[in-house]
Amino acid sequence: MNMETRKHIAAEKKRCNSHNCAQAILHTYADIAGIDEATAMNICGAFGGGMGNLEGTCGGLVGAGLVLGLVNKDKAKSMKQMRQIMTKFQARNGATQCKLLKGIGTGIILRACPDCVADAAEFLEEQISEKID
Repeated sequence: MNMETRKHIAAEKKRCNSHNCAQAILHTYADIAGIDEATAMNICGAFGGGMGNLEGTCGGLVGAGLVLGLVNKDKAKSMKQMRQIMTKFQARNGATQCKLLKGIGTGIILRACPDCVADAAEFLEEQISEKID
């Protein structure tokens, strides 16, 4: 399954509301992360609406960080790669916080949730491309 395919699968999982943003990412990459899909769903259960529904960090980014940790098993490498993902996401979308992305309080939607998930998947795949078939 190539990058474009996984990116779109993750976005569609969010679009159809079967997954929160973090679940959409971790579930899509569960095989690469070395976990089963049910475990992926459970791990990310509390990350809807920006952790605990408090509109914090975008769940797509949270999911990407979880994948990095499971794939790398190396804290320093995962933190470096997460910083790169966050920087690219911020540059593209103008925010990493769910509340700002959704326009809560500002009335200006910066990026729809499925697109945030697709972006997080794209930037994640740049970091783990050697692990993807």
